[in-house]
Amino acid sequence: QVHLVESGGGLVQAGGSLRLSCAASGRTLNSYDMGWFRQAPGKEREFVAFLSWSGGSTAYADFVKGRFTISRDNAKNTVYLQMNSLKPEDTAVYYCAARIIAKDEYSYWGQGTQVTVSS
Repeated sequence: QVHLVESGGGLVQAGGSLRLSCAASGRTLNSYDMGWFRQAPGKEREFVAFLSWSGGSTAYADFVKGRFTISRDNAKNTVYLQMNSLKPEDTAVYYCAARIIAKDEYSYWGQGTQVTVSS
């Protein structure tokens, strides 16, 4: 069982930056693929970023490419999402999730952290 807790959300002006953290307990994250997702009010949850268990592969949604960076610190059992050049349309609850290697579905989810970008 993996327990994920996100932090680092908040209110920021457009053009600003935030770094989200996803701290894990229960298992070490270095045997899981990790993802960040977000859900804005009235919208479906959408994929934001992916980082493979080895750290050798990443993927980003087109709307965050060049602005967001996913990374991990295995020593701290934490995954990060660095968000730069934030836009009002980035306002959402951000969730991290862990996926067992070779599985299609993410098995573990955090509770989410609110990011609000003002114009």
